[in-house]
Amino acid sequence: MKYAIETHDLVKVYDNGFKAVDNLDLFIEDKTIGGILGPNGAGKTTTIKMLTCLLPKTSGEAKVAGFDITAQPDNVRSKIGMVPQQVSLYKDLTVRENVELCADFYNVNQKTKDKKIDDLLELVDISYAQNKFISQLSGGMQQKTSVVASLVHNPDLLFLDEPTVGLDPTTKRILWDLMVELNETGHTVILCSHDMYEVDKICDSINIIDSGKVVANNTPQGLKDDLLRNREENNQSIRNMILDLEKENNPENQEEISQLRASLTDENEEITVMVSNITDEMITELSDLDVVEHAEHMGNGRININLKRSETSVNHVITSILSNGGNIASIQTKDPTLEDVFVSITAKKRKEIKKDGN
Repeated sequence: MKYAIETHDLVKVYDNGFKAVDNLDLFIEDKTIGGILGPNGAGKTTTIKMLTCLLPKTSGEAKVAGFDITAQPDNVRSKIGMVPQQVSLYKDLTVRENVELCADFYNVNQKTKDKKIDDLLELVDISYAQNKFISQLSGGMQQKTSVVASLVHNPDLLFLDEPTVGLDPTTKRILWDLMVELNETGHTVILCSHDMYEVDKICDSINIIDSGKVVANNTPQGLKDDLLRNREENNQSIRNMILDLEKENNPENQEEISQLRASLTDENEEITVMVSNITDEMITELSDLDVVEHAEHMGNGRININLKRSETSVNHVITSILSNGGNIASIQTKDPTLEDVFVSITAKKRKEIKKDGN
């Protein structure tokens, strides 16, 4: 398997002694879209700065596009493009002048430079603004210019750090489509973002970094499947402990049983039922069911129901709706989101750190 990014025990310790990156093992396949997630202070920015040769490592190994970041930094730089979160352009130059400056910096062939720039400006739909000064442009237009500047030397690998922050939905989608298109033409795209929908939508793989380490790595769907499986395994273990305590029939066990029940995670399940002929009586009866925590009529024939999970809970809901004259069109369950995964993993890491500190 060929990796665009490969690190082994990568470490960065700052002069004040703070270890921002802690024996990081990061692998992102070549010609894929790889997402990097993590809470603020997790080490993402430091990692990207090392991988783009902007910051020296303390120890460990790292290769980008097959080149060592310490021994072959010029080779690395020639293979990568970078779109920073904060636009880094000369505001007193025009769009085209900024891009031409980057092309000259990378020694782009003079004979093909103009056409290359024309094609890229057309690709992101800013040809019409190429003679405007950066200071005259909106944030979205400036970000598009940054993308063009980062691509003018045809890099194998493109880093994007929060590229859609502050952009309107239309411009966001244009950049998403561009990332996918670049990947389809053979580029590796590395996306650092806090936008979970964005990462879930376009990334082939996701690395979640916390406290300078990779704490989870999988496809977006794989991470969500892992969360479901881990929740169920954890809950089943707790249920077994509760059953064992109940079998002892010891009144002194009641407090421990209550604590175990309280520790069951995500025991409720949210479903949406599309129903015709919804009445107030139907909602009231649903709310009174033992298996229902909450039921709410959302309008347009939609009822949101928070269920206590059990094998028969949905059957009770169906029976109640039908007995009140409702006609059910569909029932949809709410699957875990990437945000659920992120919160679960980083919260667990925080608990471990707090425990180790005590």
